[in-house]
Amino acid sequence: MRTTNMNRLTLLLAVLLSVTAAKAQDIKNTFNPEQYGVTSLAIAPDARGGSMGDIGAATEADVYSQYWNPAKYPFNVARAGVGISYTPWLRKIVSDINLANITGFYRIGDYSAVSASLRYFNLGEVYVGDYSGGITDMTIKPYELAVDVGYSRMLSETFSMGVNMRFIYSDIRVDPYNAASSAGKAFAADIAMYRLGYFMMGNRECSLGWGINISNIGSKIAFGGSDDAEFIPTNLRLGLNLTVPMNEFNKFSFSVEANKLLIPTYPKRGENESEVDYETRVQKDYYDISPIAGIFKSFGDAPGGFKEEMQEIRWSFGAEYTYNDRFMLRAGYHHEAENKGNRKYFTVGAGFKMSVFTIDAAYLFSTAQTNPLDQTMRFSLAFDLDGMRDLFGKMKRR
Repeated sequence: MRTTNMNRLTLLLAVLLSVTAAKAQDIKNTFNPEQYGVTSLAIAPDARGGSMGDIGAATEADVYSQYWNPAKYPFNVARAGVGISYTPWLRKIVSDINLANITGFYRIGDYSAVSASLRYFNLGEVYVGDYSGGITDMTIKPYELAVDVGYSRMLSETFSMGVNMRFIYSDIRVDPYNAASSAGKAFAADIAMYRLGYFMMGNRECSLGWGINISNIGSKIAFGGSDDAEFIPTNLRLGLNLTVPMNEFNKFSFSVEANKLLIPTYPKRGENESEVDYETRVQKDYYDISPIAGIFKSFGDAPGGFKEEMQEIRWSFGAEYTYNDRFMLRAGYHHEAENKGNRKYFTVGAGFKMSVFTIDAAYLFSTAQTNPLDQTMRFSLAFDLDGMRDLFGKMKRR
């Protein structure tokens, strides 16, 4: 009897191992994530959006709306604000890679706003050479930066539109000894829309907002003097947010967001395809495609058809609890298909708001070993310039 049970257990383990191996092999064969340059443009800069599963297209307007949806700025309660954030990157492996971000806005009258931001992605120090101590040994400091300016305007009491213009510079040259090797440069624009309306749910006045942001519509970028330019991460962001006040002091917000990269899927090599034929097809179907043509091509070029196109959509779900407009608790989840990157993670965070500043913190823990931010704490700080002016005015009167 014992031998029979052992045989059954052995058979069961063998079946489980074979199923697991088959699934792993299937994922390997179908793994086909989108490829693009300037990856730092896809990193969320602030702890508030990062603590809700990377959400921000339709959430309440704040100083960091420049990244998520610039059309939200005219709905901001504050007249002007400045935000500073710091995000460690690959902190479990290295300590000198990080993203620093500064952003600000100013509302012009009651219906429009101007905004600007600077993102600096520091890739740390990289040693280049053969450790011989000769003139070919050197340490380089690659980095990427992006400078934005934006304008947004309310077209009605509930609807607004915004646009950003962006200059991108990426100095990640792989051959610092080659004089022909140069940093990459690109220009891009964002087009955004936002609507915020109110309705009654029983005796509660709730708000429902939706937002759309098509970001990084622009030129390709070439690295190191290469003739083959890479796509930048053109992205379509769609978000929906519902805010329900429970009473005078407590309210809850629930958000859902979908993202899709608007760049062509990198071609996969066929089983019987020669190396020369494959390289020719890659050149024609990927590198020779213009950025605008790539946007339209991205909706129907996945090798797996409609099923794989749907897998290219990344989903985020987030919730926020606010007490007395002063203290916030947040949580979220982000899902990406296994064959498109497999970034699946939960996020939590909190915020504290005063009349002068707001501080937010976020923590991410990944359910798949594919996230550079796994077990990383992020912080962001925002200053309300109206509050600072009032504070300094009171100090002068004293």
